Amino acid sequence: MTQSHPRITKAVIPAAGLGTRFLPATKATPKEMLPVVDKPAIQYVVEEAVTAGLDDVLMVTGRNKRPLEDHFDRNYELESALEKKGDGERLAKVQESSDLATMHYVRQGDPRGLGHAVLCAAPHVGREPFAVLLGDDLIDPRDPLLQRMIDVQEGYGGSVVALMEVAPEQIHLYGCAAVEGTGDSDVVKVTGLVEKPEAAEAPSNYAIIGRYVLDPHIFDILRTTEPGRGGEIQLTDALQQLAEDEEVGGPVHGVVFKGRRYDTGDRGDYLRAIVRLACEREDLGPDFRAWLQRYVAEEMQRS
Repeated sequence: MTQSHPRITKAVIPAAGLGTRFLPATKATPKEMLPVVDKPAIQYVVEEAVTAGLDDVLMVTGRNKRPLEDHFDRNYELESALEKKGDGERLAKVQESSDLATMHYVRQGDPRGLGHAVLCAAPHVGREPFAVLLGDDLIDPRDPLLQRMIDVQEGYGGSVVALMEVAPEQIHLYGCAAVEGTGDSDVVKVTGLVEKPEAAEAPSNYAIIGRYVLDPHIFDILRTTEPGRGGEIQLTDALQQLAEDEEVGGPVHGVVFKGRRYDTGDRGDYLRAIVRLACEREDLGPDFRAWLQRYVAEEMQRS
């Protein structure tokens, strides 16, 4: 293992997608602002970055994403109204999002895929390693995946992806990694990557989920990466080049995550995420769980 890599302080959150799976709710509201219990999904992601020590956050946005900027900005009129009412609890919740991190924004004018979105961050990131967090994956704060990935990157160098084992029939929904073992039980070396392979062609059942810690050489590769699957510039294709040529940007490793992950990019999983998180809340959980048990019992009787 190598040592003395620059400390990672910057996080990039691509947020330019149209959210078509949630239409018509996302016709005028960014999908990242859809609430998960009582916070927008994007706030959970920013909180995760901050908890891992990344207090410089760049969002890559697109058209109709202004509500994202407004959410992480001050709302003086609302704050003043709450202060006059003496509602300190809600005032603290409103101010929490604007005090989380130093926020920056850049437009992805042409939605050309995740690789292109990451490339839009190059002027802000510079030549430092950085993290990428996708907003569709919410990682339970009790299972600190990103911090572990940063530790692995600082130890091994290069880039690090987050991996989860999935059923073979689901691997076509993800990027897939070919891997070799390392001296760490939860770390593998990535030798190859394939974007959304059919089950028969997948090199493993290790799926890439939406967390990356990347060496800045990824920008050099993305600038020359041709559009791949779906006519988009795929981050997976650029990582494949890094995995093949360790002399440019170091190796690629994967952290195998076995914790709690909530997929808010799918309508069914989005609803399940809300139920799970609400059940675990101290202020909502007891009453909500009791109601849910009654509801399930009634539904079973009907069926």
